[in-house]
Amino acid sequence: ALEAFQRAVDTSDLRGLLDVLAPEVVVLSDGGGVKQAALRPIVGPEKAIRFFIGSARKVGGTLTTEPTVINGSPALLFRVDGEIDGVAALRIEDALVTGVYYVRNPEKLSRLESETPLTLQ
Repeated sequence: ALEAFQRAVDTSDLRGLLDVLAPEVVVLSDGGGVKQAALRPIVGPEKAIRFFIGSARKVGGTLTTEPTVINGSPALLFRVDGEIDGVAALRIEDALVTGVYYVRNPEKLSRLESETPLTLQ
């Protein structure tokens, strides 16, 4: 599902996005008041697609994606001209994307490329 979602986003393939999004998909976004984000949850595949395609069209540079893992969930890292612009963590059930948490808040993205050591106390 992550590969299909990435391929559809990368190619602006509306049919591909419809095929991978669950009928009840919910998209939440967080721009931290600094980056553009949806103010309310986006519910349904058609609205989600409009949000993703609309966001991609507003990018002022070259948008690329790469798969990653965020908090144990499959995710896509979005870069604009090589700089991190956001990350979308996906909830996948029965091979369909049922939830997307899209973070563009620069404060929350600041540690994506660094490792946080874990210690036992």
